[in-house]
Amino acid sequence: MRQKPHTTTLQNVARGLLGTFMVVAGAGHLTFVRQDFQAQVPDFVPLDKDTVVLQSGVVEIVLGLALLLLKGKNRVRMGIGLAAFYAAVFPGNIHQYTHHLSAFGLDTDAKRLGRLFFQPVLIGTALWSTGAWHALKKRK
Repeated sequence: MRQKPHTTTLQNVARGLLGTFMVVAGAGHLTFVRQDFQAQVPDFVPLDKDTVVLQSGVVEIVLGLALLLLKGKNRVRMGIGLAAFYAAVFPGNIHQYTHHLSAFGLDTDAKRLGRLFFQPVLIGTALWSTGAWHALKKRK
């Protein structure tokens, strides 16, 4: 029988912070920073920008809650899913940078460029804090 993935206290704290961040960010999509999030929706997305922001906000809330509540192998799957989500929204960060759009206090190209380097940190944190990184390495 396969053993449940073990995570350390530090991983659990990181996962809790990341899950809380996701829930708050998702709520922001629906309310207080809705317009700022619209700046990140690339022009090639064939939907209304507000619709994309609202839908992605709901997804972020669900992902955040799942990150906080899931256990065992489901937690590992959640980490992989969240990392994929972060990769999927990365073009929005690139769009904000290449179109020189100010949002979230990112009002210079230097700040927007710096934001691009934060996305891999989020991906890595999602994989590490859920035990997915270890599970994927073990699978090989």
